[in-house]
Amino acid sequence: MKTAMRALVSGSILALAVSSSALAQDKTIKIGVLNDQSGLYADVTGPGSVLAAQMAVDDSGMAAKGWKIEVVSGDHQNKPDIGVNIARQWFDRDKVDVIVDVPTSSVGLAVNNVVKEKNGVYLNSGSGTSDLTNAQCSPNTVHWAYDTYMLANGTGSAMVKTGGDTWFFLTADYAFGTALERDTTNAVTALGGKVVGSVRPPLNSADFSSFLLQAQSSKAKVIGLANAGGDTINSIKQASEFGIVAGGQKLAGLLMFITDVHSLGLKTAAGLSFTEPFYWDLNDGTRGFSKRFQEKMKNKAMPTTVQAGVYSSLLHYFKTLDKMGGNSRVGIKIVEAMKAMPTDDIIFGKGSIQPNGRKIHPAYLLEVKKPEESKGPWDYMKVAATIPAEQAFTPLDKSSCPLLKK
Repeated sequence: MKTAMRALVSGSILALAVSSSALAQDKTIKIGVLNDQSGLYADVTGPGSVLAAQMAVDDSGMAAKGWKIEVVSGDHQNKPDIGVNIARQWFDRDKVDVIVDVPTSSVGLAVNNVVKEKNGVYLNSGSGTSDLTNAQCSPNTVHWAYDTYMLANGTGSAMVKTGGDTWFFLTADYAFGTALERDTTNAVTALGGKVVGSVRPPLNSADFSSFLLQAQSSKAKVIGLANAGGDTINSIKQASEFGIVAGGQKLAGLLMFITDVHSLGLKTAAGLSFTEPFYWDLNDGTRGFSKRFQEKMKNKAMPTTVQAGVYSSLLHYFKTLDKMGGNSRVGIKIVEAMKAMPTDDIIFGKGSIQPNGRKIHPAYLLEVKKPEESKGPWDYMKVAATIPAEQAFTPLDKSSCPLLKK
């Protein structure tokens, strides 16, 4: 009996050791690209983000090191409940390890909670709200690319300094718009400016006429567009029809992407200023990646900041996992290791990840060229100013992230 018992115990120990060894050497990864595949943010994220994820897989060299990586995608339709349901299904049934992209801040914040609950990894480059690394920060989340603090302190501060000291906001009626108006208001008032009013058009509005008339009648020097995607495009087009800019007021596109400028055309968009951490024509590295991306895209579009963020965040994730030697299912430990490693890639250059999960890198105040200044297709912007990484995002001493209190 004692011999049998010793054999059973020895066998159990051996099985546990083999199991632990197998877990440590687990080299499978499933990536879930969660975004808007067919709505007003489809050009900004959508299929292009799926492509960017696959490019990161191909460029990582992980397959040659024995890793098996799969990319899946889901359409959250800009609805938090749908996003949460997809995220839960991915973790519970499909064994997804990391969720990337996730535009629409209300969806992004909701998915943030699911990833924390499931101890996955969340690399968000699509949501704008700075709350992801402030009040609602998570040890499982890294916020890549941009956020509302960066947008507000880039474009908002620059316009106040050039005389735009009174503002009226057209604000998207969800978490992103609220955060962007809040952060821009703080930036404007810190420099002595004043906000004289705001309106909140519903998401995906077709007609901005009544809202623009209120902005026009406010006599504010700057009309801040705290919206994104199709809403930004429609509001700028209709503002042009009303002759708002011709009448002396300025438009501030607080969140714009190269695809928005492409849709508007240089004749309509010329002179608009906005802040981005990525532009395809910044340097040899961004040009090389962007031209490869463009060749693979069906509509031959250049990558947006969000799509570039998907690519960049996954490259750093892969480097971290490779250094750890395996096991993609220990979310908090992976994110901790990602924070410990400096970031460096062809998209954003050298940077780092703060303890609150905010990825920092330089940002650029861009100005849309006049038609006669453009040298060819997609040559739309010029760099008006560079914002150093340490100034572009929320300083740690001003962050409300609970993780910083430890």
